[in-house]
Amino acid sequence: MAYRDPENRQIVKAAMAAPYLERDEERQLAVEWRDQRSQAALDRLTRSHMRLVISMASKFRAFGLPLADLIQEGHVGLLEAAARFEPDREVRFSTYASWWIRAAIQDYVLRNWSIVRGGTSSAQKALFFNLRRLRARILKTGATVADDEVHRQIGLAIGVSTADVSRMASRLSAPDTSLNSPVSDADESSAERQDFLVCTRPLPDELVERSVDETRRLEWLRSAMDVLSSRELQVLRERRLSEDGETLESLGVRLGISKERVRQIESRAMEKLKSALVKAHPEIAPSP
Repeated sequence: MAYRDPENRQIVKAAMAAPYLERDEERQLAVEWRDQRSQAALDRLTRSHMRLVISMASKFRAFGLPLADLIQEGHVGLLEAAARFEPDREVRFSTYASWWIRAAIQDYVLRNWSIVRGGTSSAQKALFFNLRRLRARILKTGATVADDEVHRQIGLAIGVSTADVSRMASRLSAPDTSLNSPVSDADESSAERQDFLVCTRPLPDELVERSVDETRRLEWLRSAMDVLSSRELQVLRERRLSEDGETLESLGVRLGISKERVRQIESRAMEKLKSALVKAHPEIAPSP
């Protein structure tokens, strides 16, 4: 039991020693805290509800986090509830505080259960905290149900896709694993998991080679463009060398010629460029 830990036992003992509050006394303390910011009133109000914090924190022990930390986070939620509580609404403080305590504990679990942050939306949070319970309920009948069907039913119950349920189930099935952990626990000299990760990016020498080739081709192209006339050069720049290549029609209107004439000029310019490049660098000529 988690309560056997000395720290947890001390927390529970202190909470059990706090007296219960009657409705009128609870309201009076809430009013004193709200109107006078009485620290003594706040201490009595929160101390009397630590049983509630411990009870709710205990429900999240299955996530493997220290109970003392869960209680501490629940206490933060309790203080937040006290800061926002309106005693004039005639609602018991415990009823109002329950939501804030649970929200604080859930947020702590989501932030610390895994290195990878999950449950960023309300639906994802509901899936994270209810998946195991819903799965157990579905399988409780004893009938054999395929995982896909279980995930589909859970998705319908929570309002998320089956794919989201499958991903969350996969995450909950095992804890985080370090990339530096050995592949085999039996052999201390075993390779680490990161040794088997494949990088798809080009190697440094490939990047250098690519950069040199691109620079060389650009110089070849600039030299070859000397064979073009001014109009051919203009058409080629507007059609092929600009980010937003201009259409044949719009370029023809601007130059005062037909779009067919623009196409002819572009085609002739491309042929002249190709011939000039092959003449200067025969090694790039296509194979016959």
